[in-house]
Amino acid sequence: MAQPPDDNSRYKDVDYWDERYQTERSYDWLGGFSKFQHLLDKHIKKEDSILILGCGNSSMSGDMYSAGYRSITNIDYSSVCISANTDRYSNCPGMTWLQMDVRQLCFPNESFDVIIEKATLDAIMVVEKSPWEVSPQTACFIHKALSEVSRCLKPGGLFVSITFAQPFFRKRLYARTDYNWSIKHYVYGDGFEYFVYVMTKGEELSPDDAALEKKLLERSNSPPPMITAAETSNQDDFLFNIDL
Repeated sequence: MAQPPDDNSRYKDVDYWDERYQTERSYDWLGGFSKFQHLLDKHIKKEDSILILGCGNSSMSGDMYSAGYRSITNIDYSSVCISANTDRYSNCPGMTWLQMDVRQLCFPNESFDVIIEKATLDAIMVVEKSPWEVSPQTACFIHKALSEVSRCLKPGGLFVSITFAQPFFRKRLYARTDYNWSIKHYVYGDGFEYFVYVMTKGEELSPDDAALEKKLLERSNSPPPMITAAETSNQDDFLFNIDL
């Protein structure tokens, strides 16, 4: 693994990733494909058209290809990453690599059966001071990305989000009627737990998730709640969570 940056805000800087990918061949945040393959195999068909957001230099795409998933489009905003992966996987027909911003996906509506992100949204949120309150700037970024994900999913399609974020925090971002999907989550990992969220387009939010959305909307015009010392002590550092 490359040396982490001095300032976590650099995780949002494409120059940091371009520089890193020039020397680092491969790194898998949140563990390799084998750790959660049983969960993907349960939901994704081998013939599904798959889009991977923020692919980076992870081996996940290659591992999925070897496992029989042969229609995989990968995007990342680092040109260095896309160039390196295009060369590395040149012998994999059906695997494509494109430089693209997750907030502006250059695909027609309803293009994919499955869209996957692994730690991409975590990296976007790395500068947040607290998991309890997301800044307006980050919330806007996430909303644009998730709106694009929903737009590009086929009816019945799946958005799979792999993250260290617990449901209490991550469902606050995903539980929105605008996205037109239901939410389920699963856990994997030995010792430290990671989470796989599976959103199904065209299904309604569960009563609990709908109630969460309503509660958050009601609070949106209210002052943010105070964070107690105990809550602050439970806020895990981004690198502590993902660099395992």
